[in-house]
Amino acid sequence: MLTVDLDLIRKYDRPVPRYTSYPTAAGFRHCAEPSALLAHVDEANRTAALPLSLYFHLPFCASLCWFCGCTTVIGPPAGAAARYLDYLEKEIKLMAPRVRADRRVVQVHLGGGTPTFLTAAELTRLAGMIRGHFNVAPDAELSVEIDPRRLVPGQVDALRAAGFTRASLGVQDFDPRVQLAIHRVQPRAQTEQAIAWLRAAGFNSINVDLIYGLPLQTAESFARTLEQVQELAADRLAIFSYAHVPWMKPAQRILERRQLPAPEVKLGMFKRAVETLTAGGYHYIGLDHFARPDEELSRAQAAGTLQRNFQGYSTRAGAEVMGFGMSSIAQTPASYRQNHKELERYYAALDAGVVPVARGLELTDEDQRRREIIMRLMCRLRLDFAELSRDLACDFPSIYATQLARLGPLAVDGLVRFTREGVEVTDPGRLFLRNLAVCFDAYHAADSLRHARAV
Repeated sequence: MLTVDLDLIRKYDRPVPRYTSYPTAAGFRHCAEPSALLAHVDEANRTAALPLSLYFHLPFCASLCWFCGCTTVIGPPAGAAARYLDYLEKEIKLMAPRVRADRRVVQVHLGGGTPTFLTAAELTRLAGMIRGHFNVAPDAELSVEIDPRRLVPGQVDALRAAGFTRASLGVQDFDPRVQLAIHRVQPRAQTEQAIAWLRAAGFNSINVDLIYGLPLQTAESFARTLEQVQELAADRLAIFSYAHVPWMKPAQRILERRQLPAPEVKLGMFKRAVETLTAGGYHYIGLDHFARPDEELSRAQAAGTLQRNFQGYSTRAGAEVMGFGMSSIAQTPASYRQNHKELERYYAALDAGVVPVARGLELTDEDQRRREIIMRLMCRLRLDFAELSRDLACDFPSIYATQLARLGPLAVDGLVRFTREGVEVTDPGRLFLRNLAVCFDAYHAADSLRHARAV
C-alpha cells in the first residue's frame, strides 16, 4: 500500500500543468492559416513515418453534467450526429492523403462528449470511415468513452464488431445525493449492466472514471464509492480532482450553491483513494491513473513504452497523434494543432475545403528536448543521464544542471533520489509528478495561474 503524507500534499499543492503536452496547450497561438502547421504533418510523413494514433472528438450529450469541463454540444437536434459524421468524413478526406499507405494506425480513441450518443448504425459508419482511409494494424488498440446512461446492447455489438476492446465509463460518484447535485443521476445498477454487456461482448479492458471534490462529497461517502468501484473489478481507474473553473465553464457556478467540500476534506478524499486502491491490488501509475499489475498500462510503464498525450496516459509511445472533430488536438514530432472549438466554425472551414485548424504551436529544438525530459520523468519515472546525453546529443547533467538543482528540495522530501546513473522517482514521488516535471518547464512562470492545483 502507498501511504499518503498529507503534510507533503499541502506543501506541494499548487497550480502546475498536467503535462499532457509540452509546451502546454496554454501556449498555443491563434492560427489564421494552417499551412505552416500542416507542413509538419507532411515532414513527419516523409521523414519519420511514425505509427499513428487517431482521436475522434464526438461532442454531443443529451444533458449537461454541471461539473463538466469538456467541449460539448448539449441537446442537439435530431440528425445532428449524422451531419457531424458527414463533416468528419470531409476532414478525414483532407488529411488521409497526407499519410503514406504503409503507415500503421496503432491506436484509435473515440472521446467526447458522449460517443455513445451515436446510434449503433452511426458508430458502424464511423468505424468504416476510419478503416476505409487508414491502415489500422491488426493489433491496434481501439478504445471508446461510454456514458452508461446512453448505452444499449446494439451499440456494444457495433463497437465490438468494429474492433473496439477497451472502454472507459464515466461514473464520478455512486452517492445518489452527489449525483443529484451534479445533474448526473446514474444508479449503480446502470453501470453494472453496462460493464456486463461490455464483458460479454469481449471487451478486455474496462476503465472507470471518478471525481473527488464534488458537492456533498465527504471522505466517508467517497470511501463507499471506492468500495463499490472495486466490486466492479475494473481493470483501470482514473481518479480525477474536480477542477472548478467557472470563468471557463459558467455552468459550474451552479455547484457553488451546493456545498463544495473544503480543501482539507478534498485532500482526505485523495489520500483515501490512493491508499484504498493500492491496498486493494491496483498499481499506481501516477497522477490520476491506477491499473491492475497485469494490465497493459502497468506493463507499458515497466517496459518504457508508456506515453502521455491529450487523453492522459497511453500505452503506445512514439505515435503521431491525428485529431479529428471540433476541438481535437493533434501532435507531430515538432508541432501541435487544435481544431475550432465552435461547431459552426468547424463546419465552415470544412465547407471551404480547409483543414479546420484554429490554433497551434511549432516547437523549437529546445522545446522538443524538454518535452522528452518531462515525458521520461512522468512515464518512465527516471532520468538516465547517459541515455539522455546520447538521445539529446548533449552533456545532459551539465546543460540541465540548473533544472536538476531544482529537484534538490524535492529529493530532501523523499520524492526523488539521485543516483550515479541519474534521478529516480520514489513511490511517494509518484504523487507529485507534476511538481517534478515543472522543474524542467521553461514557460511555467508566465502561465502558472492558468493551471489547476496539483491535488
